[in-house]
Amino acid sequence: MTTVKKYGFRFFYTILSIAICYLILTTFYYFNIISSNIYQALKLIILLINILISGIILGKKATNKGYLEGIKLGAFIIILFFILTLITGQDVKIRLLLYDSIIIITSILGGMIGINKK
Repeated sequence: MTTVKKYGFRFFYTILSIAICYLILTTFYYFNIISSNIYQALKLIILLINILISGIILGKKATNKGYLEGIKLGAFIIILFFILTLITGQDVKIRLLLYDSIIIITSILGGMIGINKK
């Protein structure tokens, strides 16, 4: 399996699972089942759990250096989010950079866990 294909499928499944979880979460928020603060916290938690799981899966498939698999996955996700930020016309802020740092650290951690769980 080629590298682009391997990362493309994992990236697609990660984004798809995040979108499905966000859809469910937003539905709960829309019908006032959860509050605004819980909604904001769960958005971050869902994102990080999905990225961690994807990093673990990529790490399990890696032969060595799971952290590199995590960096690659995190970079793909950060690039996508950066493009979406530019398209929507939002400003790049320190908060966004912190958010991206958390994403990359989570994906690296997932890759390292995955390589050790073989």
